[in-house]
Amino acid sequence: MNTYLNKIVLILMLINVPFLNAQETFTIEKTRQIDMRLNGSSTLHDWEMDAKKSNGEARFTFDTNDGNTLKSLDALTFNLEVLNLKSDSKGLDKNAYKALKSDTYKEIHYILSSSQIAPEKGGYLLQTKGKLTVAGVTKDIVMNLHLVVHSPNAISCKGEYQLNMTDYNVEPPSFMMGLMKTDEDLTLGFDVIYSKPEKI
Repeated sequence: MNTYLNKIVLILMLINVPFLNAQETFTIEKTRQIDMRLNGSSTLHDWEMDAKKSNGEARFTFDTNDGNTLKSLDALTFNLEVLNLKSDSKGLDKNAYKALKSDTYKEIHYILSSSQIAPEKGGYLLQTKGKLTVAGVTKDIVMNLHLVVHSPNAISCKGEYQLNMTDYNVEPPSFMMGLMKTDEDLTLGFDVIYSKPEKI
């Protein structure tokens, strides 16, 4: 009899486990500030290209006992259109677009493979593994993300990753008759807000 009751209790516990956490899908909030950027250096000076447009999606799991307690990051993507990247120099932009083969490969794309979450002051630190695609070449990368839950409907996501252009078959651009040559290493950084789409 006890064995039978134990089985019933176990089944009820297993049935109720999924309801302890709630999974929610968010998208990059286009009405708020979006900061996507490429940073690098050259023989003359450091340079930066910024983009204020991007799109992507994330799926988070929250503790239903506290809607602001993040349990896990289950999926995350972002897409950055290369031509949205702008610097203070049209010459640099033109050569960067050419080096990134923007005529053929119009976006820089990232997709999460796995993540581990830990609390940190003011938010959460996530150690992630994912796939980054640049100029049509996809590489596995490891990247730290910093998340802040502003409300059950808005989560900011910040991170950066240093890459070597030659790993993605990108030739470091140069201009001014070769006087300015960019280094192979550059940093992809982003600071965006993922928000829950309003229900119609």
